Amino acid sequence: MATVGAVTRAYAVPAPLLVLAAVVSVQFGGALAATLVPQIGAPGSVTLRLLFATIVLGAVTRPRLRGHSRSAWVTVGLFGLALGLMNLAFYASLERLPIGVAVTIEFLGPLTLATVLSRRARDLVAVAAAAVGVVLISQALSVPLSDLNWAGLGLAAAAGACWAAYIILSGRAGAEFNRLDGLALAMGVALVVVAPFGLPTMPLWTPEVVAKGLGIALLSSVVPYSLELIALRRLSARVFGILLSLEPAAAALAGLLVLDQRLTPSQLVGMALVVLASAMVMGAGQRKDPAAAASGG
Repeated sequence: MATVGAVTRAYAVPAPLLVLAAVVSVQFGGALAATLVPQIGAPGSVTLRLLFATIVLGAVTRPRLRGHSRSAWVTVGLFGLALGLMNLAFYASLERLPIGVAVTIEFLGPLTLATVLSRRARDLVAVAAAAVGVVLISQALSVPLSDLNWAGLGLAAAAGACWAAYIILSGRAGAEFNRLDGLALAMGVALVVVAPFGLPTMPLWTPEVVAKGLGIALLSSVVPYSLELIALRRLSARVFGILLSLEPAAAALAGLLVLDQRLTPSQLVGMALVVLASAMVMGAGQRKDPAAAASGG
């Protein structure tokens, strides 16, 4: 009854506020992950997150295992692979970059994908603005190239590429599986992919570490997916895409409040350019797909 009441109350909240809450939840989950990564590393952190997310989503969705074609299982397998690699690369980037910078670089993945799919000439202008923003946020103009954290930037970019693949595969999985069944199954696949690298850290899994892992799973997966699923039933794809574009700004806020990470004025300008470019491109053609909308962080 408590769960039914919570869902009913969620439907009473304006849909844009639900999406904003989901965006904030994802990025504060990322900030919490940034505090866990130094303790057990990126593979251990991702393994814990996926473990709890798989358990919770599996219990809620109870995905059907029988009656699916071979191509459906191939799709969900690739979906899970993209999900696992995306999280692994992103968490590894958090070891090297402020979360606001990592999320902004990662956001180029879905932005580029949306531009390619839209084929609108004006979107090329938005991508050019985003490219300038990335140069600014990476500090390539103010820091010697030899001093830039190329590993962190590369990992964040790799996470973005995996995020683009994740979006494509989530759409295909949504066509093959009911509701969030494909996502729940992909979570399990991602766990299998990452676990061999994360399980060796189990001796470091103190009660505090496990509690953080559960918090990250809830903040970064369960809560935002649920809120977005409810919101997308009452919200236009255009408005949803614009709200989703606020993720880099939410990441910067989470980094400031949770991690005391402060970005320079030029980095903030670069982030603003990426946010505006994303709002222009993704707000015009975002699909109504809660899995595809999910954050890479």
